[in-house]
Amino acid sequence: MVFAVGFALFALGILISVALHECGHMWAAQATGMKVRRYFIGFGPTLWSFQRGETEYGIKAVPLGGFCDIVGMTALDDVRPEDVDRAMYRQATWKRLVVMVGGIVMNFALGFLLIVVLAVGWGLPNLDEPAPVVGTLACVSDANPDGSLKPCTGAGPAEKGGLLPGDRVTAVDGAEVTTWAEFTEKTREKTGTITYTVDRGGQSVLVVVEPEQVLRYGTDGSTRQISAIGITLDAPPPVTEYGPVEAVPAAASFTGDLFVRTFEALAQMPAKVAALWEAVTGGERDPETPVSIYGASRIGGESAEAGLWEVFVLMLASLNFFLGAFNILPLLPLDGGHIAVVLYEKVRNTVRGLRGLAPGGPVDFLKLLPLTYVAVVLGGSYMVLTLAADIINPIRLFP
Repeated sequence: MVFAVGFALFALGILISVALHECGHMWAAQATGMKVRRYFIGFGPTLWSFQRGETEYGIKAVPLGGFCDIVGMTALDDVRPEDVDRAMYRQATWKRLVVMVGGIVMNFALGFLLIVVLAVGWGLPNLDEPAPVVGTLACVSDANPDGSLKPCTGAGPAEKGGLLPGDRVTAVDGAEVTTWAEFTEKTREKTGTITYTVDRGGQSVLVVVEPEQVLRYGTDGSTRQISAIGITLDAPPPVTEYGPVEAVPAAASFTGDLFVRTFEALAQMPAKVAALWEAVTGGERDPETPVSIYGASRIGGESAEAGLWEVFVLMLASLNFFLGAFNILPLLPLDGGHIAVVLYEKVRNTVRGLRGLAPGGPVDFLKLLPLTYVAVVLGGSYMVLTLAADIINPIRLFP
């Protein structure tokens, strides 16, 4: 029951995010003197609507987004004679840009607000991958089926070999490592003596360790032997809590990190097609692959069921950053595509003015339709592939 509630709440959060995105466009258009004919949440048949001023507001039957109908978004739109002067394509460049950017800014603002809520309510997680710095030294032992370790005594391989708390491992058998995950993976796969290169107080030191083979259980009950040396990670706290005043600058810094990661993920999307296809055809699902609205809502449901509402809020914030970043792409019909057209017209008219020529007319969107169709087909296919992966082989918080 809690899963279903969490699933529904996350889906509602996505719908609200999209609706506020369209509000950003609408409010910017109204503030700059343009006419907004309709603002609707959803698509398809109208369930309910009302007229306020010159704008019709309402809800449609299919809750998969929303739209804002601004008079004269392109020169192809039908515009009544009395509305020609308020048509969007006839407005100054800065006004058109403000309207196009309005939705993107709204998603970023909503994401930041959610991060502030996260900082005050639960604290902000450390997004950086921990460095391989030695913490506590311990003995090693086999695992029990439930994942706990059997008791052991004495010094472990790391202590016997000479590793010390505070050592920063920089290489494993000559292979560079920069994160705890890389260090752990390379250590576990070794079967003989391991030579670690460590930074100890600014000096590079070689430490030779003889690992022990121990039993570990997989999430599916399978067993395997791995090499273990008996150290724990020396890392900063996974979560830092803030008061209401400190939360704002901390959220701003955290948002900057999320921006970088969001655009990195966006750049990697084309390369994830093969991984998504592998997940659909029976392979293992890469947890770094994108998720659909269904997949994100499913993770939201799992978070709620486990009582991890901080994960729920962070997921929703990240989704808003992704929506904003995705809409920046200079492809029609995205906002970024319309922004690119407006900037092209401005540069073209500036050049024409320097040559003593009159400004050119609006860009012919009919000529851009083939590129628009290609973007829609490719984007739609990617969404279908992602949805199929989320249904057949979903990402799970808890295997």
